[in-house]
Amino acid sequence: MPTRSAAVLTSGTTTAAKLFVAALAFTSAYVGLSAYSNASSTPEPTTQVTLSARELPISAPAEELATAGKVTVSVLTDGGAGCAKSYVARSLVANPDPAAPVSYHWRLARWSPSAKAWRTYLADHDGFAAPERTVEWRPQVSGNPGWYRVELTIEGAEPIRSDRFQASC
Repeated sequence: MPTRSAAVLTSGTTTAAKLFVAALAFTSAYVGLSAYSNASSTPEPTTQVTLSARELPISAPAEELATAGKVTVSVLTDGGAGCAKSYVARSLVANPDPAAPVSYHWRLARWSPSAKAWRTYLADHDGFAAPERTVEWRPQVSGNPGWYRVELTIEGAEPIRSDRFQASC
């Protein structure tokens, strides 16, 4: 029996020694590879960046950039899908009598090739009681491509017309 136990003990020790050598070889290879990658990586050259900022005063809010006697029209990016387009029309309206209210009327006109005339497509009206105000209107053209213009009529004055613009799909 002692020879059998010694044989089992010797083969178990041999297996354990082989496993220990394999683990030691794996660990040294991992450590060597990590050291190699750390040694071969060169640090990036440092570049100094100086950031500066300056404060600019806001001279006028966006809605006050409209001018009297002129209607400006812009396309809004939040228009609907397909042929639906939203626009914003702006103008500066001066009240000749600040003590009394002033009324104004918006008209979106579409060019009619058959009648060769501008026809009303949409209309709106409003008013205010102040010396002057930037007024704005947001018409929407839905599924009706063609040439358009915006007209602003202030009570007691001639209409002010925007440049024509084309709505297309």
